Amino acid sequence: MTNSNFVDRIGALPTFSGIPRGELEWLAAHGRLEVYEPGAVVVAKGDRIKHLWIILSGHVTIRVDRGAGPRRVMEWRAGDVSGILPYSRMSGAPGDSYLEEPSELFAIHEENFPEMIVRCPVFTAYTVHRMLDRARSFNTSDLQDEKMISLGKLAAGLAHELNNPASATVRSAKLLVEGLASADLASRSLAAAGLSNEQFETVERMRSACLAKSAGAALSPVEQADRQDEIGEWLRRHNADQTLAAPLSDTAVTLAALDELTRTISGETLNATLGWIAASCTMHSLADEIVHAATRIYELVAAVKSFTYMDHLAGPEIVSVGPGLRDTIRIVASKAKSKGATITLDVEPDLPHVHATGGELNQIWLNLIDNALDAISELGTVTIIARKELNWVVVSVIDDGPGIPPDVMPKIFDPFFTTKPPGQGTGLGLEITRRLLRRYRGEIAAESRPGRTEFRVSLVAEKPDSRGTGQGQGQSAPENRTAGPSQSTVRAENQ
Repeated sequence: MTNSNFVDRIGALPTFSGIPRGELEWLAAHGRLEVYEPGAVVVAKGDRIKHLWIILSGHVTIRVDRGAGPRRVMEWRAGDVSGILPYSRMSGAPGDSYLEEPSELFAIHEENFPEMIVRCPVFTAYTVHRMLDRARSFNTSDLQDEKMISLGKLAAGLAHELNNPASATVRSAKLLVEGLASADLASRSLAAAGLSNEQFETVERMRSACLAKSAGAALSPVEQADRQDEIGEWLRRHNADQTLAAPLSDTAVTLAALDELTRTISGETLNATLGWIAASCTMHSLADEIVHAATRIYELVAAVKSFTYMDHLAGPEIVSVGPGLRDTIRIVASKAKSKGATITLDVEPDLPHVHATGGELNQIWLNLIDNALDAISELGTVTIIARKELNWVVVSVIDDGPGIPPDVMPKIFDPFFTTKPPGQGTGLGLEITRRLLRRYRGEIAAESRPGRTEFRVSLVAEKPDSRGTGQGQGQSAPENRTAGPSQSTVRAENQ
């Protein structure tokens, strides 16, 4: 292509109509025409980009894989400018750039940029505007992808945490329905026994004792089996129905209480009485299990609602840091359990509030705590400390993992840098964390050595008179989540 043909052709593109002809002639003299077939890759992910491309015809797209497969994030058509641009700090391609159709690209090598900036100021200004538009587009795409990844972590953790109480609810409800017939039969048998007032009072005292929670710790399987054998032997000695040994052993009944019962009741009446007590206690126990499991489900849903600030308006508000950290720990509890890990949270009493978007702040905590859990070994520990330092609220996330190697440390906040296997990390978590914090004049820093890695997040503390009331404080429901001691430990085995 001659210089004249190039100048005429590019000058006919609407986006280049304002570029002086002299600048177009300089560009024509310092570049080359490249022709590509559909499917060709102009530059692969991670490769050093050395050319500015002016798209003369065709369709170029860039696809980025952040763990869920390649996804188109930007595209360029005739008249657009792509590749490396003047003043750009991009070191490598974030994804593969494909040709979707036959395309013609005019390439200018970066070695010509210093002279181009001087000789082509209008074109250079145009590329700077395009670079800013591209940066905004990539930032929006990166943030959206990271939000989706956080949502995936949230969903995975919630599904795992909900599984146990949901299964317990279904199991106990089925047993309760199945046991209703036996309980009705036991009630009719007791009514037919014609107990005296004295006898009924004895039976009621024993039932109340059986319903009371045991003061001791839960029995081991061996201890439970021994207890069932003891009650079975007692039933045998008193010619009572030995099939009642299992349900009675699950109650708090004692052999002494059984002996007291036989002082006033015997024979078939004893069987009817013991059957009614066992059925009544079983029904109450199953109902208690359903209430406990349903309460656990409610608390998890409340934690997710608070974590996502579902009922809040979008945008910054006055936020309390402590509840967000507690909600985040609930979200990652299943992951901590899988590693036998311990998460310790220490929130300074009367910690000042901060001005931030609650959902984005919790996304930051999720990124940091999740990374810490990835870093530690089995039975490791993650310590979270929130305290006031001068005019800052400082949150430290500390893990006892192997540490970050010195040669890796300078790169941890770089976009797309990750040490995780392919498909397990995008390399955007820490970079987006820093980007979000800058919205609120916040900072993040890290230091690491073997056995101790600390990420420190600093946020501007709000003055006490600016806290306000109501929803703006970011308080969570139910109330007991924000009350009580400032220090708590979440152990995997207790989740």
